[in-house]
Amino acid sequence: MNERPHLPAVLRTTNLTDSRKLELPTQGLNTLFGVQDQNIKFLESLLDVRIGVRGNELLIDGEPDDIATVQHILDDFREIFADGSTFSDKELKDAFKQIAEDRAYSLKDHFQKARFNPSGKKTVAPKTANQRKYLDAIAKNDLVFGIGVAGTGKSFLAVAMAVDALFKKQVSRIILTRPAVEAGERLGFLPGDLQDKVDPYLRPLYDALFDLVDAEKVTKMLEKRIIEIAPLAFMRGRTLSDAFIILDEAQNTTSEQMKMFLTRIGFGSKAVVTGDITQIDLPRGQKSGLREAQRVLTDIDMIEFVHFSEKDVVRHKLVQMIVKAYEDHAGDVEG
Repeated sequence: MNERPHLPAVLRTTNLTDSRKLELPTQGLNTLFGVQDQNIKFLESLLDVRIGVRGNELLIDGEPDDIATVQHILDDFREIFADGSTFSDKELKDAFKQIAEDRAYSLKDHFQKARFNPSGKKTVAPKTANQRKYLDAIAKNDLVFGIGVAGTGKSFLAVAMAVDALFKKQVSRIILTRPAVEAGERLGFLPGDLQDKVDPYLRPLYDALFDLVDAEKVTKMLEKRIIEIAPLAFMRGRTLSDAFIILDEAQNTTSEQMKMFLTRIGFGSKAVVTGDITQIDLPRGQKSGLREAQRVLTDIDMIEFVHFSEKDVVRHKLVQMIVKAYEDHAGDVEG
């Protein structure tokens, strides 16, 4: 193997206390290092280590725990790659980031357990530790609340889990709903019949479905009511059994609407409620049902709340910066 130059170390304020030589995997080295060694440089930036290469050895200076983490990553990579798995630079960086946040997590966990393909069209994987916690919570509980800022994957991951449950025959139908709250425009002035008027509010749920499932399958399941997408008001008076139910944009429910929705859950059903309490469009003075639910339901078993922050934003990096700026500004105003 050609000798690689010593990779530049990321400046740290802590003192490096140990060094070790680790044997490199004989296959997949270019995949592990990435384009212009960007993957390894990224790993350096996450852990308190400096990494270089000499021959077939990886030379690591750093804290013992961090060196051990690199060792585990190498061991897992060698085994997974030998099994024929392939990875993109982005997938490896996502895994490295989560391992740095949670040392109990591993490369094997990420590529062999956390990833899933709900319908055979697209593989889904958590990109942050909170996303992984969210998926675990949905798998284990009958009711989960995903609360946090825009762009954190709350709705998409919930839809992915719903599709996965449907295709595994764990439920017989999917019900996706949102409150049709008017945010600056009036429903009555929109063209078309009632369905045309409410469809724009439900479009993000359609987008997630078509991203995960072939369009022809989605269309057929919508026609057969195996998948139902409807405004929250349409849920009143129903009992939703053997279903995976998602209430999206729940910050715009009233207290009465939230209670109505939660009491629709029937036998064999699982429900996920998502929302962003920083973007409430209810009329001034009206309580958010999501805010109230956080206070009322927090101590009930089989209900789990997962909170997302700007660190979990998986859209364009600028979105993360914008969310952080608004949070800082809100804090300044309150102070």
